[in-house]
Formats: sequence, C-alpha cells, structure tokens
Amino acid sequence: VQLVESGGDLVQPGGSLRLSCAASGFTFSSYVMSWHRQAPGKERELVASITSTGGSTNYVASVKGRFTISRDNAKNTVYLQMNSLKPEDTAVYYCKRLKRKGEEYDYWGQGTQVTVSS
Repeated sequence: VQLVESGGDLVQPGGSLRLSCAASGFTFSSYVMSWHRQAPGKERELVASITSTGGSTNYVASVKGRFTISRDNAKNTVYLQMNSLKPEDTAVYYCKRLKRKGEEYDYWGQGTQVTVSS
C-alpha cells in the first residue's frame, strides 16, 4: 500500500490549493478515504472523508463550504480542493486509507505542507 500526497504550497490568505493523493498497491475503489491535518503543537484532526464510490462526503465544521473532497477511482486518486484559505489552515495534510472490517491497520501518506500566510 502506498499513498503519496502532493500539491502543498505557500499561499496567501483567500487563495486556493488542490491537494492530490495517489494510491497504489490496493483496490482503491473499495476503500473509504480521508484527509487529515496536523498543525504545529496540535493533534492531528480529520478534515474530510469520502465513501468508496464518492457518493457521500463529510467535513469538519471549520472547512465546510470552503473545502471539497473528491475522488477519481479510474486514476486511484483522492483530492482536496481548498478555497478561501485562512492562516489557521496551515498544517501538514495527510491522506488516509481507512481499514475495512477484519483489517488491522489504516494506512497513511507522508504528508504535504500547506502554509497560508501573507
């Protein structure tokens, strides 16, 4: 299993970024995927999740209306479109493959840095 995030950058407040997480080594279309973030000195938090078909999504309250999670099962990739970015969105962003029933582990990518600053 491999998850590789990309798209992190330095962006001004109010700007946009799109993060990508390329998956390999498993049947991507069978798994719920999620994005998480961890700011310095804070615990890692769930940002958004998406079901295996992409039919249902969930967001933490602080990003609702600004972030959109999506997936392309043909490309084995999950995305996080981030608009109207705020300094408090600064964090390392990680994607995660959620374990299915009977499996032991979730899998994480290595993370990509998003910095929102003027």
